[in-house]
Formats: sequence, structure tokens, C-alpha cells
Amino acid sequence: MLTSLYVGVRCLHFIAVMLAFGLVLYGAWWATPQLRRLMMQRFLPVLRVALLVNAVSATLILMLQGGLMGNGWHDVFQPDVWLAVVGTRFGSVWLWQILLTWIALVVACIKPHRLASLVLILCIAQFLLMAGVGHAAMREGIIGVLQRMNHAVHLLCAGAWFGGLLPFLYCLRLAKGQWRTSAINTMMRYSRYGHLAVAGVVLSGIANAWLIQGQLVTASAYGTLLLVKCALVALMVVIALVNRYVLVPRMATDRQRTQTLFLRTTQAEMILGVLVIAAVSLFATWEPF
Repeated sequence: MLTSLYVGVRCLHFIAVMLAFGLVLYGAWWATPQLRRLMMQRFLPVLRVALLVNAVSATLILMLQGGLMGNGWHDVFQPDVWLAVVGTRFGSVWLWQILLTWIALVVACIKPHRLASLVLILCIAQFLLMAGVGHAAMREGIIGVLQRMNHAVHLLCAGAWFGGLLPFLYCLRLAKGQWRTSAINTMMRYSRYGHLAVAGVVLSGIANAWLIQGQLVTASAYGTLLLVKCALVALMVVIALVNRYVLVPRMATDRQRTQTLFLRTTQAEMILGVLVIAAVSLFATWEPF
């Protein structure tokens, strides 16, 4: 039960930080200047909820890790066990992760002038820290540094891809009204940078599998679930390609029907993304052999 809760909280943490990252990417960069303020106003409540979940889940992960390292549920609520976890390699990194999550939440509540840029920097810093724990931190020396850098690229690309889907759906709705030109330009910018994000996810993911397992495919439970994750990502790639190269050209001749289909396929892509994150959260607790 404790392990299952740990996996679930990890999944929520990844979803929350990726969603926040995607939202502020639009607010600071991807959206056209005319749309940035509107999108940040529209998604500010969502951003605050995502950052709250991000902060609470990060804190719970440290507490639950104490229970997993100790004697179960009793140790989850023991401050001295928390301090023992902080003394480990994982805990020393994760303490900074917790600090950054709460700072990001405070920034979103204060709502400074450059909110999107500040939260974007804090989210990037969180991804860099997340690359320093778990299986990606199992090697030392130059190979270890390269492995962490590769995993950081993997997380950043995945966050840009998955996190950008929700504001993309909002732009799809805006494209039906007075913001049509700006919304279409914003969606095209997401599509353009999305190609790089998808390529980054795939290439860094292959490198991750090889660096962690010593080969791309193994017969272990870890390797099997990794293949399931790869299949889900492949489906996401297919949907993204169909959206871009099949549905987008059709909008000029059959806009209403095509936009409805575009909406459904993008929602399916989001669901697949959640399943991918759930799979990662699960096999991250397993031995990769």
C-alpha cells in the first residue's frame, strides 16, 4: 500500500510540474505577444493548483521515502526519519526540489509582473534536480554526468510536449473567434517547437534505456514495462503527426468537422501522456535488471 501510494504521488508530481511548465512556456515564449497576457489570466487558477499539487506531492515523496526506507507507515510521520532521508544522496537533492516547488507556488500567488518567466525558470530548475535522482543517477564520473544531462533533456522535452497540450486546446477554441490569427500563429509555433520536443523525447529516451540497462531491451519486468511505455509514446507520436500533416491541411476545406476531430485526437494524446507518466512512476521503483 505504501509503495502504491508512493507511485501515485510521484505520478501526480510529474504531471503537475509538466503542466505548469507547459502553461508558462506559452505565457513567456510560445504564445504570440498579443495572447500571452490573456493566456496567463485564463490559466492562472490552473497554474496555482498545479503548483500546489507540485509542492505538496514533492513534500509527500520525501515523507513516503522515509517510510519505504524505514519500518513502514509509522516512519512516514517521524521528523527524525525525514532528516535521515535528507542525509542520503536522494534526500540532499530532493530537499532543494521541495524548496523550489514552494517558492514557485508563492511566486504564482504573489503574481509578479514577470510571473511566467519566473515560474518557467523554477520549473526548469526542478527538471534539472529530478534528473539527479533515481536510475539516472546510478553512474559516476563523466558517464554519470552525461546520463544526468541526457535525462534532464528527456524531462524538459517531455514537459514541453505533454504540458503544452492543454493550452494548445485553448488556442484551438480561440481560433474560432476574434483571436483567430494570434491563436493559429501560436499553435503553429507549438507545432514547430513540438517537432524538436518529440525528437528530443525519443532520442534521449533511447539513450536513457541504454545507459540504465546496458541495452535497449531486457526480459525483466522493468524492461517489459519500458516497452509498454515506448508503445504509448509511439502512439502519441503517430497522433501528433496525423494532427499536423493530415488534419491541419484539411481545416481549409472542412473546418468544423476537422477541428472537432483535432480536439478528440489531442485529448487522446493527453490521456496517453498520463499513462506514460504513470508507467514511468511505477517502473522507477523497480530494479532495471
